[in-house]
Amino acid sequence: MGVAAQIVPWNYPLLMATWKLAPALAAGCAVVLKPDPLTPLSALRLAELAAEVGFPAGVINIVRATGPTLGSYLVSHPGVDKVAFTGSTKTGGEIMRLCSDPIKRLTLELGGKSPNLVFADADLTDAIPASVWAIYASAGQSCEARSRLLVEKSLYDDVVSTVTELAQKVKVGDPLNPETQMGSLISKAHRKKVHGFVDGARSEGAEVTTGGATPEGAGAFYPPTVIANTDNSIRAAQEEIFGPVVTIIPFEDEADAVRIANDVKYGLMATVWTGDPAKGHRIASRIKSGTVGINMPYTAFPGIPFGGYKQSGFGRELAIEAIDLYLETKSVVTYTGTRPTNPFGL
Repeated sequence: MGVAAQIVPWNYPLLMATWKLAPALAAGCAVVLKPDPLTPLSALRLAELAAEVGFPAGVINIVRATGPTLGSYLVSHPGVDKVAFTGSTKTGGEIMRLCSDPIKRLTLELGGKSPNLVFADADLTDAIPASVWAIYASAGQSCEARSRLLVEKSLYDDVVSTVTELAQKVKVGDPLNPETQMGSLISKAHRKKVHGFVDGARSEGAEVTTGGATPEGAGAFYPPTVIANTDNSIRAAQEEIFGPVVTIIPFEDEADAVRIANDVKYGLMATVWTGDPAKGHRIASRIKSGTVGINMPYTAFPGIPFGGYKQSGFGRELAIEAIDLYLETKSVVTYTGTRPTNPFGL
């Protein structure tokens, strides 16, 4: 396709860089990679290692800067043929506009508000701890974090109680300590934004059963937080918080669960917990999400396409489909008869 501009986020800086670089290089593209200004060092080191093992000069290029100016310049530059972006839905929309003139090929992996559906016939000894991990891993700073826990009504009170108890047991602290299970948020500014969602949920009548308070001391730590006794309409259930905050919502039956799961603008990841395999696959086919896990909380596997529906973006990474994002398709038709055809008889 030509020169690819790739913009990666701060939450998985090295992982996202390799996800984007590998298919572009395999397709024969040169890359200009822009890491997030909060996390530039791993991308710079990756480029150094690429040079050491023999990548030609100019194939992998790293540019870093603060603020949106460089990113806007990069994606709108006439020398760039393809843009790939992972980040917020708002920024993705801005990039789409910039790529419209001149028109460029574009793929976007954007935000999420992923549902985690727990049915009454699920094995709760697996489902509940896995649901806790699915939101609090990486302190909830993952686009595919299952931040909405949808629970069949007959289980609701027990699940709220158990998740609250387990959230209180998550060990928060220094990530270099091997006993730590959840570290700091990326910055105090981001923590303030996360806390604003929790305060907003309180003002909308929801109950915060644990967490929801900003701790004293160094770092940008925020406790695992549970919002309960509410519905899918509150802002904390509709918008991406990108922090360790889960909203637990009851549902009546299968149809109601699917309705609530799809009742957001995002569609990146979903998880279904049920003891009925047929139900699991039936629900997976009805949820508008790029990836659905059945009775397992994990999200990304090499060889399985990863990407979103709706405002979670378009295009797929991590699988063979990713190479197609960096290739143009050309049709060449040649005549092999004894003489050229002459439709007009001239």
